Amino acid sequence: MNPGPTAPGIRCTALGFGYGRRRVFDGFSADFAPGVTLIRGFSGCGKSTLLKLIAGYLRPDGGRILVPGGAPTDPDFQRRRLGFVFQQLNLLPLASLRRNLTLVGALAGLTAAETAARLEKYLPLLGLADHADRRPDTLSGGQQQRAAIARALLKEPSVLLLDEPTSGLDDLNCRVIMKLLREHLPPGCVCLIATHDPRLESLPHESLDFNRFLPVEGHLVALV
Repeated sequence: MNPGPTAPGIRCTALGFGYGRRRVFDGFSADFAPGVTLIRGFSGCGKSTLLKLIAGYLRPDGGRILVPGGAPTDPDFQRRRLGFVFQQLNLLPLASLRRNLTLVGALAGLTAAETAARLEKYLPLLGLADHADRRPDTLSGGQQQRAAIARALLKEPSVLLLDEPTSGLDDLNCRVIMKLLREHLPPGCVCLIATHDPRLESLPHESLDFNRFLPVEGHLVALV
């Protein structure tokens, strides 16, 4: 058996996955250690698919994935140790920001006191302390993006997956998110960021460029 990562991290071994006849992964292997790793590449190269596989939202048709504590499809991992920020954000539209985060804390098994303490920590760091009782549809796009990151961080997860977290954001909002991830990532957290935003290139401990070894959508091939 191959040895695991030197610190609790993520191991992908010989992954296979496809959508119908379109193969996205055939024998993909990689280890991701604690810290920030950027996954860079063109649209359609598999960045978002990899995050969903690691989160257990998709299942590979070959190979295996190990995450801290076991397998990504373990419900306990998904509830307690996984933070995921989707491109669509998926905030509950009729609940206040505070309620959105409180529900996540309850599902993760946090006490009311623990949830309150983390609200007090993360909302100010993301410039959201004055907006906690507003609904998502009354927030700006940048505020909603930061709210989704606050929701993911509330668990202080061992795995944090961010899918294009700065897409469409201005430079100031981008810097707020970069500062948070650089200075306040939970200890031992493996943070993977799928992005094509060049502003994030100074952030990671590691980078993985999908353009070098995975197929891209046909209309982009001539530009590579």
